[in-house]
Amino acid sequence: MSSQKSGSVKEIIFIDDNTLEFEFTDRISIFDKLIPSTIPGKGTTLCNEGVFWFQKVENLDIKTHFIKQVAPNRMRVKRVRIIRDYNKIDTTSTNYLIPLEFIARHYVAGSLYERVKKKNISAETLGFKPGHVVTYGEKLPTPYIETSTKLEAVDRLLDKEEALAISGLTEKEYNTIFDTILKIDELIEHEVSKRGLIHVDGKKEFAFDDNRELMVIDVFGTADEDRFWDRSVWENGECVEMSKEFVRKYYELIGYKKALYKARDEKAPEPDMPVPPDELIEQAVQLYKLMQYKIMGVE
Repeated sequence: MSSQKSGSVKEIIFIDDNTLEFEFTDRISIFDKLIPSTIPGKGTTLCNEGVFWFQKVENLDIKTHFIKQVAPNRMRVKRVRIIRDYNKIDTTSTNYLIPLEFIARHYVAGSLYERVKKKNISAETLGFKPGHVVTYGEKLPTPYIETSTKLEAVDRLLDKEEALAISGLTEKEYNTIFDTILKIDELIEHEVSKRGLIHVDGKKEFAFDDNRELMVIDVFGTADEDRFWDRSVWENGECVEMSKEFVRKYYELIGYKKALYKARDEKAPEPDMPVPPDELIEQAVQLYKLMQYKIMGVE
């Protein structure tokens, strides 16, 4: 008999010991909080985009946990173990979620730019020549991949040594994941550039199957997981968000993000998130529809 668990934006249904079903809802989460409104139709577009990329990468002989799409906003996937105790994972473990997130960045944006401004990361680290002044929106000389925790209460960035220590990955497997990410992102950029998008950055997750073969899991390349910009506008010097970042920017502009993070830093009660205006919701509805076309090439 199946059971169910609610995530921030997905309902996870346990079909059997080997199978999960993801139901993509119309909820939207930013700053690790749900906004007090839904985006009608959002879940269906994200499910369709996720299925699109799973089928594309499997044509590249990249293994995934995807089984089939069973409804416009539902897909079934292979189930893997969640092992929260790092001490119970080693290089012989099988059938488990690798407790890491991998963030591949191709342009200077988001939190990366914030760290550059605070001098927490240098231009040279990003592949620029010494003395280069990093600007928002510029293309990185080479892709910059970061690793963070996946199963901890607050995500934190990891160096390679700790990432290997907590994940049970060998150095060869770790490098294989990096190579796989770059191969997938090359495919994403190739596809979306046909329809006027730039693939800016995005996250991916992996697991091992019963034979300790790597699988790409969760979803990737969607308007929620990844950041996209309008190419024609970018070429004129402006970065227009074509993803969930559009909604996040609204809450930054009204000062909510600053108030929220101040409360978190001070261990104070978090302020309630304001209800977004109807116009923002309608714009978001249209953006998610547009992005399904821009990503997949279909309405």
